[in-house]
Amino acid sequence: MGQSAVERAEQVAREDVVMFVNACFSCTGQREFYNDARGQSVSIEFLHAYILGNYRRLYARTLAAGINHFNQGQIILNLLATGKQTPAEDRREEGALIAASLRALPPQRAFRVLEVLRERRINNRRARAIAREYLEGREDPSFDAVKYRSKLRATVAHGHLKLAGELNAFLFHGWRKRVFKTPLLETFRRAHYEQAALFELPFTIAEGLAVKHGIARDVFLERIEPRLTAGERLRLQGAAARQEGAIAIDLGKAPLTKLALYLLAMKPETRRERQAELHAALERAALRTLRRGTVPLGRVAAVLDNSYSASGSTEKRRRPLGVALAAHYLLSSMAREYRAFWISPPEAPLLVEARGQTNLATPLLDALDWGAELVVIVSDGYDNDPPHAVAELTRVFRTKLDPSRRTTLLHVNPVFASDLYAPRALGAHVPTVGVRDAEDLPTVLGFARFAEGAAPLSELEDYLAARVRRLLERASEEDA
Repeated sequence: MGQSAVERAEQVAREDVVMFVNACFSCTGQREFYNDARGQSVSIEFLHAYILGNYRRLYARTLAAGINHFNQGQIILNLLATGKQTPAEDRREEGALIAASLRALPPQRAFRVLEVLRERRINNRRARAIAREYLEGREDPSFDAVKYRSKLRATVAHGHLKLAGELNAFLFHGWRKRVFKTPLLETFRRAHYEQAALFELPFTIAEGLAVKHGIARDVFLERIEPRLTAGERLRLQGAAARQEGAIAIDLGKAPLTKLALYLLAMKPETRRERQAELHAALERAALRTLRRGTVPLGRVAAVLDNSYSASGSTEKRRRPLGVALAAHYLLSSMAREYRAFWISPPEAPLLVEARGQTNLATPLLDALDWGAELVVIVSDGYDNDPPHAVAELTRVFRTKLDPSRRTTLLHVNPVFASDLYAPRALGAHVPTVGVRDAEDLPTVLGFARFAEGAAPLSELEDYLAARVRRLLERASEEDA
C-alpha cells in the first residue's frame, strides 16, 4: 500500500531537516575544491530561509545539534530578525536557545553576529535584550573594548546601550584626547605613540600598530609571542612552518583537527624528523576530544580519502585531508580494533599527502574483507576512478551480501556541494553526514540513523529536543 498524505508529509519534513543539519555541519560559505564561495553562500542561504519558513521550531533546535559556528550565527540572526513569527508556546525556549548559543560562540563570532544586527537593521526588543545580556555576561569588558572595538561600538550604538566606567567614552568620545584610569585602555592609547606599549596589547590590535610604527615582522612576532593565544599561534601556522617553528605551538593544548592542519602545513622532512613527537601529540589530542563522553566502538575500519581534491581550496587549505588525518586518530582511540585504508597508502599517517584520483572502491573492498563492524568513509564524495564505483559496490553489498546489515556503513563528508544543497553522497546505500572537524564525529555517529532514512520524524524531533535540554541545562549550570 502507498503512503498516506500524513506519512508522506512527515517523510518530506524529516528529509528536509536532515539535509539542513548535514549542511550546517559542513558548509561555511567558503570556497571548496569544486565549488566557489558565491555558490556556497547562495545555497546555504536558501536552505536557511526554507527551513526557517517551514519548520521554525526544528530550525531553532538545530542550534543544539552540534553544528558549526558559521551556521549557528546565521540561525541566531534569522531568528532575531523574524521574532514576530515565533509561536507563543515557543518564545521562551527560542529565546533561551539564542542566548545560550550566542554565549557559547567564540567571542569574535559572537561580536560579528551582534555587528550584523546593525547592518541588517534588526533592532526589535528581543534583539536588544539578547545583545545587552551578552555584554553583561562578558568577563573583561575593557579587553573586549580594545580587541573588538568597532564591533562593540556598533552593538552599543545600535542597541542604545550604556557600558560601565570609561568604556562609552573610550568607544565614542575621542580616546586620543584623554588619559584613562583603566590600565588596558590607557595602554591602547599610549601604544599609538610608544612602541613599547603595543607589546602589552592583544596580538590582533598590536599587529596593526606594529605596521604603523614600522616594526619588522620577525621582530614583532618575537616580542609579541608571550601574548599569543593558542588559537592565534595556530593561525600563524604557515609562518611558523616556513620558519621552522619560529613561533612555539603548545602541541598539548591544540584541538585535534587544528593540530592536524598545523602538522600538515609543515615541510615533509620536518614531519618525518619529528614523527614520534607529532604522532604522540595527535594521540593525546584525540583522547582529549573523547573526554567529552562518547560510546566506545567495536571493530572499525576507516576508508580515508587523500586524493588531490583533499588539498582543499585557498580558503580551506588541506582541510579535507586534515579532517581525514584527525578522524584516523579519533577513530583509532574510539575503537576496540581499528584499521585505516587510505586511497594512496602513506608510509605513515603523518606523512600523508593529497594526490591522484579518487578511487574509494578499492580501499572499501579491503575494509569489508577485513570484517569491520563499522566502516567510516571520510571523503568529499567525488568518487571518480571509476565514477560511481562505490554506489554500485555498496548496492551489491547491501542487497546480496549483507541484507541483514551486520556491517554499518557511514560516509562522513567535510565538504558542502552547493549544487546539491548538501554534502555529496556516495549512493543510496551509504548514509552521508556532514562534518567540519573530526571532533564532530561522535555527534554525527549519533545523527547517522536519521541520515539513513530509517528513523521517523518523531524520533528526530525527540533527538533535537533532548539536545536542547542538555544545552540549556549546561547554560544554567554555568550561570549558577
